[in-house]
Amino acid sequence: MKVRGLVVGPVHVAPADDVMGLRFEEVSSESGTLDQFKDLVQVAHKKGIYVVLDLTPNYQGSSGPWFSNGSVTNVAERLKLALVFWVKQGVDGVQLSGVERVSSMVPSLWTDIRAIVQNGTEETINKRVLIGVTERSAAQDVSALLNSTGVDLLISGVLLPGDTDGIERAQSVQLLYSSHSQLKLAWNLGGRVQGHLGGRDQGHLASLVGPNLVRQHQLLLLTLPGTPVFNYGDEIGLMDEGHTFPTMLWDSDEELNGTLKEEWAGHQASLRFFSALSELRGKERSLLFGDFLLLSNSSSSLAYLRVWDQSERYLAAFNWAEEAAVLQLDGAALPRRAAVVLSTNGDALPAGSNVNLMELRLGPGEAALLRFPYAS
Repeated sequence: MKVRGLVVGPVHVAPADDVMGLRFEEVSSESGTLDQFKDLVQVAHKKGIYVVLDLTPNYQGSSGPWFSNGSVTNVAERLKLALVFWVKQGVDGVQLSGVERVSSMVPSLWTDIRAIVQNGTEETINKRVLIGVTERSAAQDVSALLNSTGVDLLISGVLLPGDTDGIERAQSVQLLYSSHSQLKLAWNLGGRVQGHLGGRDQGHLASLVGPNLVRQHQLLLLTLPGTPVFNYGDEIGLMDEGHTFPTMLWDSDEELNGTLKEEWAGHQASLRFFSALSELRGKERSLLFGDFLLLSNSSSSLAYLRVWDQSERYLAAFNWAEEAAVLQLDGAALPRRAAVVLSTNGDALPAGSNVNLMELRLGPGEAALLRFPYAS
């Protein structure tokens, strides 16, 4: 898998709703030790993976962003000192939730926090990344927060299923794409089971959209313009276990029977699909930083094109409905036919086969990634 960044934590000591017990620079016993964290950073860097540390203060409590109006100044001052400490440990960035309130309540301190994270130093010339987390889901709100907070990426609920249909989802993507550089856009579904994103928008991809639609949403996140963000285990369709973090499933020599064998086969299929997609995204210019062109969208379907200069074009198509659909694609530059690269139903749309773009048929809950060459 072409993983470029790893968000770790929170790992600091933070008793629930206890301002005085907050210790940013101390690793909790449940998370390990500082030496183990530094080893993790060193190993990740050797593999070319950036490490971002989540330093959200009250991640185990229920009090609002950074506790309350009376304590946010104190917490922000202590966070500034902690940021200097963690930067010296080699982290490549920081993630914080509640950025919309904190940036407006203590703007001068927020400016200081941004400067510590985002500005390079003599020891670390490269710019570090500041990732914000918000519960906002309206594209207009997310766009405004990207401008007002100055974060590099913003994890939000823009793509969450449930309250929006396909048309609204496409409009949200289009609004953010047209208003911001791709480098500022982050696409995610779900998040930590505890902490940051409460209620319906927490947890793993498979629990949010259902096991049968995992690959469809992997395809969505990995082909939109910007940075795809996944929870650990989303690559295999890992399900949540109540309100606890589910244990990651690894390859095993253990003999499986019946239902367990079938479930493991499903996990392996999701992993193969995810790996193939991430491999493509890591090398194909159109998927890496190509333009985004909306071709078709309805309440239950979506299709868009990714193009870059004279590189091969990639077309992503989705049918969210429970019945088959024919997508009418609107694009003067489209050829009559395109090759299937990947699909969520290899029997109906096998890789390497050709499809008619004038009448693109997708089965229930089906998605496909198609490719065709540049033509002058």
